[in-house]
Amino acid sequence: MTVTSVDAAGLGRRRAVGLVAPALILVTAFLVVPAVWTVYLGMTDYRLTGIQAANPQFVGLENFRAAIVDPDFRNSLWLTLLFVLGSAIIGQTVAGFALAWTLRSVPRLVRGGVEALVLLAWILPSSIVAFLWVAYLSGDGGTLNAVLQTTGTEWLLEHPMASIIVFNTWRGTAFSMLLFSAALGAVPPSQLESARLAGAGTFAQLRDVVLPHIRGHVLTNTLLISLWTFNDFSPYLLTAGGPNHASETLPVFIYNKALYGGQLGYGSAISFIMLLINLIIALFYVRLLRERR
Repeated sequence: MTVTSVDAAGLGRRRAVGLVAPALILVTAFLVVPAVWTVYLGMTDYRLTGIQAANPQFVGLENFRAAIVDPDFRNSLWLTLLFVLGSAIIGQTVAGFALAWTLRSVPRLVRGGVEALVLLAWILPSSIVAFLWVAYLSGDGGTLNAVLQTTGTEWLLEHPMASIIVFNTWRGTAFSMLLFSAALGAVPPSQLESARLAGAGTFAQLRDVVLPHIRGHVLTNTLLISLWTFNDFSPYLLTAGGPNHASETLPVFIYNKALYGGQLGYGSAISFIMLLINLIIALFYVRLLRERR
């Protein structure tokens, strides 16, 4: 290798480092440093007020051990998994695909109107959407009670988990619909037509023609909405985790412990556990994507 080629290679490496350096700085500043700080806080008895606020003590893994044996934490973890399964994996995926599949064969004007309505639910601020749903589910003059003629039923108190699952499905379906609409556009129409001519029904077409083409999109969509739903704080705006912890998902549980209850050390430990669970979920889906390829 000549001196000129060595210099060129060194220059290329320096340029590559220069290109990725801003991204590395941002990742370090907004991801690595907060994660390390969270781990440190999780190993202390730091609180918002009192002696521990001025002079927190190092307690090692005590907060993590306390979280594992805490029945309220285990309840919140179970409710979070139920929330993800019901509103993301089943609700948003099924509703998003059903809309995308149905809108393929409707007039353009109808398709545009439906897509606009679904997108509106997605882009509105969480506080506004939550207010509308509180009014919709209210037992005193709520819209749902007026439609079903069940005056006096407090849906958010009597069925809190079902309420926030339906709420999150309604609010987040737009992303799945858009992703599946793009994916279905790549399915060769000739293959669908051949399947129809061969006598294949809708289910057979979806199983044998559509799913093999969009499997990667399905996994990507499920990964993203699972992580978003797992970390979603919007249920707090509807139920605040109540009644009696019946809808207290992990983000709400952390808020109640760390900020409302002042236990920042304990809340940080649970946040780190939540981060590890997110990593496990992401690695699971990434492995499925690699197997598909």
